[in-house]
Amino acid sequence: MEKIVKSDAQWRAELTPEEYTVVRQKGTERPFTGRYWDTRTPGIYRCVGCGTPLFASDTKFDAGCGWPSYFEPLDAANVREESDTSHGMVRTEVLCNVCDAHLGHVFPDGPPPTGRRYCINSLSLKFEPAT
Repeated sequence: MEKIVKSDAQWRAELTPEEYTVVRQKGTERPFTGRYWDTRTPGIYRCVGCGTPLFASDTKFDAGCGWPSYFEPLDAANVREESDTSHGMVRTEVLCNVCDAHLGHVFPDGPPPTGRRYCINSLSLKFEPAT
């Protein structure tokens, strides 16, 4: 897997200001406001920064939290997990393994078969409907 590296100026030029805040500055969109939190259309969710396929619609579920939630990534090699101790909490951050975009966090309270909940910002995703 080849890493995508861009300058800060390139990221700012390619992303909206809101996307930049989330994916490059580890921001979080407000719950129930993102473009995909309640999307039910079949398809693939890709990284907004580099287009890497991250999650499939058939792993998406309604967690009631206000962010798109998935029980597993499309390909585990495309995401990376890191410890996040910001804001006085201990969480596991999820990043795109290709361009290092901040995606959201993963929690151990998801449904079967994994028991995991990948809680992902809509602003870090670009949806590609199935054809």
